[in-house]
Amino acid sequence: MSDTSHGATAPAPQPGAFAPLRQPVFAVLWAATVLGNIGSFMRDVASSWLVTDLSASPTAVALIQTAATLPIFLLAIPAGVLSDILDRRRFLIFVQLVLAAVSGTLLVLSHTGALTVEYLIALTFVGGIGAALMGPTWQSIVPELVPRSDLKGAVALNSLGINIARSIGPAAGGLILASFGAAATYGIDVLSYVFVIAALLWWKRPPAGDTALSENFLGAFRAGMRYTRASKELHVVLLRAAVFFLFASSVWALLPLVARQMLGGSAGFYGVLLGAVGAGAIGGALVMPRLRARLDADGMMLLASLLTAAVMGALVFAPPKWLAVALLLVLGLGWIVALTTLNSVAQSILPNWVRGRGLAVYLTVFNGAMAAGSLGWGLVAQQVGVPMTLVAGAVGLVVAGLVFHRVRLPAGEADLQASNHWPEPLLAEPVAHDRGPVMIQVEYRVRKEDRPAFLDAMKRLSLERRRDGAYAWGVHEHTADPERVMEWFLVESWAEHLRQHHRVSHADADLQSDVLRFHIGPDKPEVHHFLAL
Repeated sequence: MSDTSHGATAPAPQPGAFAPLRQPVFAVLWAATVLGNIGSFMRDVASSWLVTDLSASPTAVALIQTAATLPIFLLAIPAGVLSDILDRRRFLIFVQLVLAAVSGTLLVLSHTGALTVEYLIALTFVGGIGAALMGPTWQSIVPELVPRSDLKGAVALNSLGINIARSIGPAAGGLILASFGAAATYGIDVLSYVFVIAALLWWKRPPAGDTALSENFLGAFRAGMRYTRASKELHVVLLRAAVFFLFASSVWALLPLVARQMLGGSAGFYGVLLGAVGAGAIGGALVMPRLRARLDADGMMLLASLLTAAVMGALVFAPPKWLAVALLLVLGLGWIVALTTLNSVAQSILPNWVRGRGLAVYLTVFNGAMAAGSLGWGLVAQQVGVPMTLVAGAVGLVVAGLVFHRVRLPAGEADLQASNHWPEPLLAEPVAHDRGPVMIQVEYRVRKEDRPAFLDAMKRLSLERRRDGAYAWGVHEHTADPERVMEWFLVESWAEHLRQHHRVSHADADLQSDVLRFHIGPDKPEVHHFLAL
């Protein structure tokens, strides 16, 4: 049943920052991922440098960045669907093979001198597709690798790993590129995928179980969107993420101009600033367990907003370069606090059957808010200048942080494991899985004086019905017998209703128990199933 009970006992001690690494599978996959990301950053450095050799056009340089990031925005949700309907381990191996083929092709073309801007952009776009497919899937497997108590720590370690790779990869890529050439840099990236694929092959993921009710792509897409529309908890996470990243994107959009115009720095100094963000994020990941012991998720988000806004406000005064580097360390701390908090909350409220799709929606909101915010703040800076835009972004972030602090993030403590407590439907004869729509009716008897409380409980239950597959829901009373109340909901197919049976969690069972306590009949409520003719 639900594990949301609260007692007067002292809170359990927070696991250490590296506690998830005690899980051998997580440790191996985490290390392999760090190596893989280092290789990817090395590849990106080589591609960004090579395009300047191949063309002097700024448009060509910009197209490389667009080709790398556009697929992530466009394909995050389809990638989440695939991660939920396919075997995640095999899917990740396939994506790694695609990415290795991209880098291998770049290696051959650069070694033979056949690489052109068109080839580089096209291969970068394919690499972006691979990154888009991998993102939701890789995040979705984390709860499979660690116990629930280590989930937040595992999410923080994943962020730490990315920042470790970001700190090492570009520098190592630039050094190898200058010393041995682009082909060697791409070759090392190919080698990094070998380690990742080997780790995934070593991981003996438990079989998914019964596949008779496997979803197809379009059906899974619709189910994911239904869940997203009906999940109030996910709405809160998406809202908090959109607001934070919309304002926080101002410092990222304007940082190159801050480095060049306000601080008088070179491209090298800009790289130092970015490295400081990564180093601050690494430090932040190490202190996260202590922060979580003192602050809940809402407190963490307010802290991230205040730290980020303080850095933006301090940069307005064009501080000395050494102080600017120190400020960017603080920015890295605030950034990883926000990223880890939002991601871990999203992970904790999503059941396994829809986790990839839910995380994909989160990633789409994140990338969309960053892209829209960057564009908007750039236009504002063009009108009022960089310093005033930083002030506006900082003030907006503080105000939004204080206002939305009241929109509480979900605790993420509900038991989302399948309860499997629904009995199998009675059938006169077998029903084809694609038959539908299906109407399910549940008949209750409720005292008139209990009606308001019953309807409140039914309202909460309706969201569960919609999250798990219903596309319409309602409740009606009998005209001749007001105590006779009928709940009904529609599901698109018989197979989708059978999936509902396996999706209902222990937390959902608690919601149903709240409704059933108002039922006064001698037996359980009658359940009827009707198929469209």
